[in-house]
Amino acid sequence: MALAHKKSYPPSTEDKRRYQRVKVHLLGRYMLPDRREFPCQVINMSPGGLALLGPGIGNVGERVVAYLDHIGRVEGKIARIIDNGFAMTVGATERKRDKLAAQLTWLANRQILNLPEDRRHDRIVPRNPLAVMKLDDGLRVQCRIIDLSMSGAAISAAEKPQVGSRVTLGRVQSKVVRHLEEGFAIEFVHAQLPETLEDNVTAR
Repeated sequence: MALAHKKSYPPSTEDKRRYQRVKVHLLGRYMLPDRREFPCQVINMSPGGLALLGPGIGNVGERVVAYLDHIGRVEGKIARIIDNGFAMTVGATERKRDKLAAQLTWLANRQILNLPEDRRHDRIVPRNPLAVMKLDDGLRVQCRIIDLSMSGAAISAAEKPQVGSRVTLGRVQSKVVRHLEEGFAIEFVHAQLPETLEDNVTAR
């Protein structure tokens, strides 16, 4: 996702005291208090805060819920506005901050060592497995969601699109990543928020 010029932003005084910010390239989605959702790119992060680039800018002090690749759900408040985005605090217990510190260390090491990605998100079986998928040629087909996560899904349908082709599940843009015995797997272009995941994939 092409989003703006990358800049580094100075950490807050609290971050300087307690945490070191790590330069990262993490994609995800965030939701503002009015429930509007936007894709984002996190450019630096510590267990106490992060800076992201995104098209929807809230006001300082407003609550934000974000769901980030490799990290999962984080929430906090907008601390300041930056070029093409904002910096936000991360509200978390000490235990959660320790976990975030470990995740950020792993991400930094993965980039240095080029380690393979892990399976990022837990899979669930949706309450309503029936959905409509639009193929890249515009054809709409009925399908069944075998299982689902914040980053992708396994799908059963009468047709198996080619690996690499673009599809839209409900209103979620996706890419076919592999064929399965009972169907095929797709990866979402942007990680989804757990609060709206099932509504988005089953939207018609």
